[in-house]
Amino acid sequence: MNETRIAMWSGPRNISTAMLRSWGNRPDTFVCDEPLYAYYLKQTGIDHPGRDEVIAHHESDWRKVLPWLTGEIPDGRSVFYQKHMAHHLLPEIDLGWLDSVTNAFLIRDPREMLTSLIRVTPQPTVADTGLPQQSELFDRMREQTGRTPPVLDSRDVLDDPRGLLTRLCEVLGLPFSDSMLSWEAGRRETDGIWAKYWYDAVERSTAFQPYRPKTDEVPQRLRDIYEECMVHYEKLHAARLRV
Repeated sequence: MNETRIAMWSGPRNISTAMLRSWGNRPDTFVCDEPLYAYYLKQTGIDHPGRDEVIAHHESDWRKVLPWLTGEIPDGRSVFYQKHMAHHLLPEIDLGWLDSVTNAFLIRDPREMLTSLIRVTPQPTVADTGLPQQSELFDRMREQTGRTPPVLDSRDVLDDPRGLLTRLCEVLGLPFSDSMLSWEAGRRETDGIWAKYWYDAVERSTAFQPYRPKTDEVPQRLRDIYEECMVHYEKLHAARLRV
């Protein structure tokens, strides 16, 4: 049986959990939710909702997480979709495992991302956005493989879920499934224990919601961060998949 392991690298305040629902609804796919989050919280000491609970409930040693991500796909499935936050990939983590998965990227306009992020992280750093890490990983994959790794822009997905997901599946060498376009509301066993703090909207959802433009402006105090984010975003955006 051919097996496909997809590491989808996103930043915060994106449609990453909706994408998790989409892939989790495929009959051939097993999904996991931010498997490096517990390590990230333990190592950085950052105070997120339910921090101690996350560390206690999930594996917090990256040396034990990586063999699971690259080993036998659970439940006899042929596809393993891994939702990752790029900023969870801290510098000390060995990157050799990335060669055993297909790496893809999910991006969002920095203005929309930052104005949403500051509601939960009032003073974010550039690293908190995940964009520098996505950019670095993108360059690494392109240099090693000689191919451009798949990049999805969240707005494109929301504007045309069927078209963009069909295109992504084509690049990944997988058949598209209509099951990716809708799902049942509610929580999943594969959701992280942090779902109760973060996933209210997704738990109510049954499909990708149509794109709605945001009009909020980036505060002046974050202009330097915004401009740095834009450099990384524009590079990735130029390489995005299109229908």
